[in-house]
Amino acid sequence: MEKTVVLDIAKRLAGKIREGYPDVKVIMTRSDDHFVELQGRADIANRNKANLFISIHVNSVDGKRSGPNGYSVHILGQYTSRNKDLYAGNMDVVRRENSVITMEDDYTTKYEGFNPNDPESYIFMNLMQNAFLEQSFKFAQHVDREMKGGAIRSSRGISQDPFYVLWRTAMPSVLVECGFMSNPDDRAALISEKGKEKIASDLYDAFCAYKKEYDGADSPTPTVPSPKQAVDEPAPVVETEPVTAIEPTSGIYYATQVLVSSKEMKEGDPFFKGNQFKAIKTGSLYKYVIGISAELDEAKKLFESLKKTFPDAFVVKVENGETFRMR
Repeated sequence: MEKTVVLDIAKRLAGKIREGYPDVKVIMTRSDDHFVELQGRADIANRNKANLFISIHVNSVDGKRSGPNGYSVHILGQYTSRNKDLYAGNMDVVRRENSVITMEDDYTTKYEGFNPNDPESYIFMNLMQNAFLEQSFKFAQHVDREMKGGAIRSSRGISQDPFYVLWRTAMPSVLVECGFMSNPDDRAALISEKGKEKIASDLYDAFCAYKKEYDGADSPTPTVPSPKQAVDEPAPVVETEPVTAIEPTSGIYYATQVLVSSKEMKEGDPFFKGNQFKAIKTGSLYKYVIGISAELDEAKKLFESLKKTFPDAFVVKVENGETFRMR
């Protein structure tokens, strides 16, 4: 069963992180066979102010002897591929994973009318791009790279999809479908000790690469992999007076990053709550910063005020059109 396989992989991954990085606190949404509500999983991550959310799953399709195979990595977003067959396939996965809410009592009230089987219910996720899109994508790239050619040899790629649990987590978040239980080859790997250990090891390697990139962490403490141990499966907003952006005179300045989005926002957009903003284009994404100053100390003071309204924000250094997160 999926719940058994993914818990096994998650425990192995948690054990590897704890052994390799004793300073990292690993929070499991569950450590045994009990059901955690969809919103509850996000609440656990948010309550603990997690820096990364990894949701581990196994895929499946009905009515096919062999069917599709491979692992896939998902981050938050509206799926926009013109390939209708791929879009339909992804939405089937989204509906299946989101439909877990139907196991909960009075879910229509608790989830404010959200129906995982109603396409119109996904309209309200149109404003889902957030300050963590870039970090989520970076971790997803590491996962896709490390898992390629592993226990599940085929990669179905990285995609943006409206998974409810990713939408509700206030941190970089990735959902991994480790393979298809409905495919004989994938299933053989997913239920084997060697296969589960390899998947957990690949996820751990992705975590190590991401952590080093994220905060410059040293290599992990050498460990002997534990066969039975590793993260599974999001502050009130306070209104403040708008901060006026200060256009720096030099090419280097500091600011508070509040949003990453593929959408080009217009001046006066209500998201920024009256603050002047600057858009920094990076590839197909736009990074939006406010509270701009040529001095780091001044930018940090502005950030202290802005974070009450934008709790997911952080201070960045902007140089030659590139942003660097400040500690």
